Amino acid sequence: MKQIDQRVKAQYQALTQQEQKVADFILDHLDDFAIYNSVELARVCQVSKATVSRFFKRLGYKDFRDVRLQSRQLRQSGVPLTDMEAIVAGNTLLERHYQRETENLLAWMRKLTPELFEQIVGATLNARRILVLGYRNSYPVALHLRQQLQQVRGGVGLAPQPGQSLSEELAELGKEDLVITIAFRRRIKLHDKLMPLLKKRGIPLLMISDATAMKLSEHATWWLECPLDSVSAFDSYSAAMSMINVLANALLHQCLEQGRARISQISDIYEELDELSLTSINLE
Repeated sequence: MKQIDQRVKAQYQALTQQEQKVADFILDHLDDFAIYNSVELARVCQVSKATVSRFFKRLGYKDFRDVRLQSRQLRQSGVPLTDMEAIVAGNTLLERHYQRETENLLAWMRKLTPELFEQIVGATLNARRILVLGYRNSYPVALHLRQQLQQVRGGVGLAPQPGQSLSEELAELGKEDLVITIAFRRRIKLHDKLMPLLKKRGIPLLMISDATAMKLSEHATWWLECPLDSVSAFDSYSAAMSMINVLANALLHQCLEQGRARISQISDIYEELDELSLTSINLE
């Protein structure tokens, strides 16, 4: 029996724009969407009740009550759906946290094929310049990605800069460059216009996001889906940080001699400025 998130992802591209609003809400509220009735769901998604009905029928359900029935059946069969089910099962917080983190890590690794990974590493290696974008909760992840890539190669920027608009950062970008956008849920509306613009200008675009950005993926050259699921109210970004780690390391090994020279140069400047307490870096 496929769970609703699997059905939504399988049908997403075939959904109407109004139905995608419902899909986005469900993917963003997998743990609690079933507390709404169909009228309430239509209201929070700002669609008609008929749209909600068509949406669930398209996914293979008779109606919204059928969705709730499946949810109860999954609970009875022992499938972990929310934090409460795990508590009933007697698992400790740390055990539940470890299990969820492991599931997140495996989820993005299964979707990242060797061919896709090779293309992305090649793009980060060969791009004239790289601009990393991130807003709100995505900003710390974008900041870390930029810092890691900058250890290996030059020409890596971060936007938005404090007090600055984005247009100035994009003006000089072209087909020889690469934009990496970190677009995790609760995105600002700018993404809806930004990504089609980048595609129109022929600028290669790598999007790293969770499943709620699925409708934006058609504008991306490459999309890395990274889950944020956690056992609590707050999203977990550890899988995203793991993805950044493997991407930066793969880039380093693609240009090991150049990367070694750059890291050595950076370390020398650290020492001259007495900025950090340095430890040796082994690149063998």
